[in-house]
Amino acid sequence: MRKIVIFLCLLLLMLLPVHAMDYTAPNPPQDALELMPATSSNFASDLIKVLANAMKTLQPWFAECLKVCLGIFTTVIIVSVSKAVTASGNHLAEFAGILSISTLLLQNTRSMILLATDTVGQLSQYGKLLLPVMAMAMASQGQVTTSASLYAGTALFNALLSDGIAKLLVPMAYIYLILGIAASATEQAMLKNTQNSVQHLLTWCLKTVLLIFTGYMTITGAVSGSADAVAMKATRLTISGMIPVVGSILADASEAVIVGAGVMQNAVGVYGMVAILAIFASPFLKMGVLYLLLKITSALCSIFEGKQVNEVLKTFTSAMGLMLAMVGSVCVMLLISGVCFLKGVT
Repeated sequence: MRKIVIFLCLLLLMLLPVHAMDYTAPNPPQDALELMPATSSNFASDLIKVLANAMKTLQPWFAECLKVCLGIFTTVIIVSVSKAVTASGNHLAEFAGILSISTLLLQNTRSMILLATDTVGQLSQYGKLLLPVMAMAMASQGQVTTSASLYAGTALFNALLSDGIAKLLVPMAYIYLILGIAASATEQAMLKNTQNSVQHLLTWCLKTVLLIFTGYMTITGAVSGSADAVAMKATRLTISGMIPVVGSILADASEAVIVGAGVMQNAVGVYGMVAILAIFASPFLKMGVLYLLLKITSALCSIFEGKQVNEVLKTFTSAMGLMLAMVGSVCVMLLISGVCFLKGVT
């Protein structure tokens, strides 16, 4: 009798309507949405459109950064001439140069630090919306255990890195700048050593989180696959060169991105990955422009005498490199996480 009742219940369950679950990627913030193409075709073409749209926003920013760098170069020349003319006023000339360069750079550097913090927050928030959708899509195809372990790891590292950047690393970057300006102005070895220690601690924190993340993904089998050797080498060189401080670490896990390019065929995958890059592209390019111009200016200024002035310029350049590393780390981590989910979605 009990078997008959169970059988009838199963028959009744079969009569219930069944609907397929439609997984849709969430929309990114409005600024990023404006960079994305109106219609999505494939990942490669969408990425090119995002980068082209982001490049269009750089012209006024490039002009502003160029003016600042020209002002810095002029200041260094004036300091060098002043030192050559009045040997007794060397320290005063250096101090005035440090003050002038710091004034020129502080506003732009502060705006870039705030932009980096905001971008990291937007990437993290979008990841919190996108990754659960991709995890459910993976679980719906029978890979429940894998999707659960992947989601637990990616969510943990996403929160750890984004919160760590906002609450710890960004304040440390401000401390690094203050110590660098003070060390250049006073030539105190203790201040310089403290500044170097802050920089080492900051880079160590970033590298440690990323090493643990890539290690976790490797252990779970997520970062694996076979990619074209030429594409793999090009991607490693690009990531390693574009992202200071942590580029070599992220390049080691870049095979996942190459392998994932071949599996990003569904709407959630293409839209989600392009949205991450749209959030990332414009801020990263703006910070990259300032970073490259400061590197060039620093190289040109090193021709002239003025060790303290050159040191303060290197401090601002290094701080901008750290900002690029923070934003690039969060973006590439989300891309690798998304691709690892997509490898299990057909």
